[in-house]
Amino acid sequence: METNPKEQNVSSLNGVVSRALNSIGNLGHQVFALAPFYEHFDRWLMNLQNVLIDFESNQVVTVDDQFREKRSQVFSGIESALRDKRFKEVSRAEAIRSLLSSKNILLQTEQQYIVKMKEIADRKEHTIKPLMRKVEVLQEELDGVLQIRTGFLRGTSKKIKAQKEEEATLRLTSAKKELEEAIRTFGAEEEGLRGEYEHMKLKILEQTTNDQREIERLETASQIDDSVEDRRIACENLTNAINALLKRTQPVSKTENET
Repeated sequence: METNPKEQNVSSLNGVVSRALNSIGNLGHQVFALAPFYEHFDRWLMNLQNVLIDFESNQVVTVDDQFREKRSQVFSGIESALRDKRFKEVSRAEAIRSLLSSKNILLQTEQQYIVKMKEIADRKEHTIKPLMRKVEVLQEELDGVLQIRTGFLRGTSKKIKAQKEEEATLRLTSAKKELEEAIRTFGAEEEGLRGEYEHMKLKILEQTTNDQREIERLETASQIDDSVEDRRIACENLTNAINALLKRTQPVSKTENET
């Protein structure tokens, strides 16, 4: 018994439709297990496009403008949804990298601050100690002059003592000023370094706080593929579009005509 060509076409069409719907159904239920999930999006979209291309290019399938419009609408929607999810996931990854970088910079800044403060402390000690010793020696020298007794029999006149006292006092005053200036200079250098460090530290801490807030904002479903529902709905809409196409284009059987 020969097979009716129309029945062959219907059988072939049913096979094409069945394969397309099964593939779309599988893609609609696919879950990406490992992050970053956005790395799977392009491959998934390409697989879905290939299924539709195979379906539409088959000679037994008649595609109309209504189907093409619906298919384009669905693809546009799912591409937009995945683009948003990709941006959210990438933004979170960038915020994490920025947070780690900020913490590393803060640690380096603290270490550099400690090293520089140690350098200042060493130079300060190297400079201040001799000046302090100089002041001590000159103070002892002045004290010695003040203890000199004057008189004809002692060989030192009041004039000479006064001159020595004046000279010793001038040297002591000059040494004290030099010491005070050195202390002031190192103090200003330490204060400047401390202020620079605190300013830098505040900026870094503000950045880490902002990064942490951004991470928390984007944390929702971070370990779960939250594109599943959007992809499922897209595949469901494509399935409905194919079924609707068949109703519009599939030949009506003789039995249905007689009913």
